[in-house]
Amino acid sequence: MATLDARTTTLPPGPRLPALVQTFLFLAVRRQTHRHLRRRYGETFTTRIAGDRLVVTLTRPDHIREVFAGSPTIFHAGDGNAILRPVMGEHSLLITDEDEHLRARKLLMPAFNGAALRGYGGLMTELAEADAARWPVGRPFAVHPRMNAVTLEIILRVVFGMGEGPRLAELRPRLRRISDIGPLTVLGWTYPRLRTVGRWRHNFENLARVNHLLYEEIADRKKVADLADRGDVLSRLVAAGRAEQSGELSDKELRDQMITLLLAGHETTATALAWSFHELARRPDIQRRAQRAADEGDEDYLQAVAKEAMRKRPVIQNVARMLTEPTEVAGYRLPAGTVVGPSISLVHEDATLHDDPEDFRPARFEGKQPEAGTWIPFGGGVRRCIGAGFSLQEAAKVLRAVLVRYDIRPERAKPEFPKPRNITLTPSRGARIIATPR
Repeated sequence: MATLDARTTTLPPGPRLPALVQTFLFLAVRRQTHRHLRRRYGETFTTRIAGDRLVVTLTRPDHIREVFAGSPTIFHAGDGNAILRPVMGEHSLLITDEDEHLRARKLLMPAFNGAALRGYGGLMTELAEADAARWPVGRPFAVHPRMNAVTLEIILRVVFGMGEGPRLAELRPRLRRISDIGPLTVLGWTYPRLRTVGRWRHNFENLARVNHLLYEEIADRKKVADLADRGDVLSRLVAAGRAEQSGELSDKELRDQMITLLLAGHETTATALAWSFHELARRPDIQRRAQRAADEGDEDYLQAVAKEAMRKRPVIQNVARMLTEPTEVAGYRLPAGTVVGPSISLVHEDATLHDDPEDFRPARFEGKQPEAGTWIPFGGGVRRCIGAGFSLQEAAKVLRAVLVRYDIRPERAKPEFPKPRNITLTPSRGARIIATPR
């Protein structure tokens, strides 16, 4: 990999459809579109999305490793995630790059290290067990909404340390409303004029109210006398900011990090859990093995179940990095401004990388680490998801709370297909299952 003069740039092949059409296809039928493009154009291909942005999709692990090992001053993840800026904010960990990103990551890391994760385990277990005890018995229900509810509750308590009250009661449905949007609403984020029209206006009015509630919580938290004794992420950030020589974090910086953790920290895990139950319900043999792990407290195997669900049913389609200068990637000389996008779904379903990829087989991850670039639900390199360990621990707690209580089976034998929801791919019918007491 080397930087190059812009006059020597080249691009992989790709479709010539208008950028708006390609954008809609990606948002509405992204997995099918990428499969088709790989068959037609090969392992590396170029598409154009809204704003006439070039996207080069990568599907080979060695090319993906090039990106993850690349200099963070050249491979900008924040610019690659620019579509999220209207909601996450300009200071979000997902949106910033270089020095600002490193500062935010340094402040957040202590809240997600091993000691902190162990401290969250009891609360995760308590909330997971309370939810599992309320599952409907003997009748079909969609498990995905329940997973959204329990993971949101966990992240609200861990991130904010919030107790019951009117503010938390209002935040819950409003945060769900931000997440529960379709491809057209996401597309509207790219066009500011749409924010004053119809569904887009309602979406941003709801976001404004969420911001108001978050700023209220931040202001109240700054006034507490026992800040240093609190273990929630908001309290940690306020205390860490005060301890920094550069001074306290602004309310805007705190808001942007909080909403990033709230939205990114519950939606993706909830969807991975929904797919986990979708797959376990259709594989009684794997379900029995997972129940045994739940009975024995074997959270390593339960994490392997979640990892395999993330492999077979990717929650996010691809990773994104924007090039700040002309750079060679995958043998092509790409111009500055190009987004290079390792494809999570195409890598995870590649039979040359994963034996019988259509089979649901948690044993792939039991006591094993996948080869770099072949399992990438959390991205990689210096921008690997800061909450990866939190997500996997949470998934194991929720799976255990359910599997010690219930046998599950699908409402229908036919598998559900991935349906776009915001930037995620969710079960088309909500992962409908039937639970009965063991």
